[in-house]
Amino acid sequence: MAFKKKLALFLAEFDLQVEQIQKIYSTLEKKYASFESADVSIEMVESAGYWLHNLYCAFEDLFKVVAGFWENGVGTDESFHIHLLKRMQVRIEGIRPALISKESYAGLNEIRGFRHVFRHAYSYGLDDQRVLHLLRNVLSTKCIILGDIQQFKNKVKSIELEE
Repeated sequence: MAFKKKLALFLAEFDLQVEQIQKIYSTLEKKYASFESADVSIEMVESAGYWLHNLYCAFEDLFKVVAGFWENGVGTDESFHIHLLKRMQVRIEGIRPALISKESYAGLNEIRGFRHVFRHAYSYGLDDQRVLHLLRNVLSTKCIILGDIQQFKNKVKSIELEE
């Protein structure tokens, strides 16, 4: 398959995953509004935690699409999650631009850490203040992260034009 066709397929998968991320952000914005307008219940905290977990999973799926296309793999060892995230802030000379900035990396790394806690919190529950704090941070960095992703796509599309 010619590079141009492969790139078109990559961009379609990329856009589909970004669309999923945007839908989750929309859900999180609604969750945040409910925190502001009501007494916080354990169900609200758990629901927000679930969607924060899903947000990072959706970002990680995007990272896998990028790494799979440009670098032919993502790895599978125990520390693969952090290595994949770190790799996304790296520009690989002659291969691809960086997907995210250092600022986006910091915000995404915080969500990655929470996702780990969320997956293992079945015995002690979630701290409502921690979830609310993370929810605020996630929503405050949304434009930066999505802006980085759009810049990446624009750079990739300029590669397509050069071909």
